[in-house]
Amino acid sequence: QVQLVASGGGLLQAGGSLRLSCAASGRTFTSSTMGWFRQAPGKAREFVAAIWWRGASTYYADSVKGRFTLYRDNAKNTVYLQMNSLKPEDTAVYYCAAAADPRGVQADPSGYDYWGQGTQVTVSS
Repeated sequence: QVQLVASGGGLLQAGGSLRLSCAASGRTFTSSTMGWFRQAPGKAREFVAAIWWRGASTYYADSVKGRFTLYRDNAKNTVYLQMNSLKPEDTAVYYCAAAADPRGVQADPSGYDYWGQGTQVTVSS
């Protein structure tokens, strides 16, 4: 059974940093596309970042480019989202997702087959 467990969320002030983790079990996703999305109250789920091909390629939403870094530890079957210079508008539930096979960049939720449970990030001004 495939499971994605997201962790690392929290409450912090603007300008701070957090690192989210997404640990996969049940199969490996070394070459598959994995991504992060977020959803704020009353808003649609929004793409944040994706990584594929053993971590060689990444893609970021414009809103987080230069502040967030997505990387993976293939030995641990885990991806990490390092979030720096956080802003109040980054407040949301963050979800990790994985595709069943390599698909390149996937910025739409429909491109993913597995989802984690979400972790709350709250940034105060």
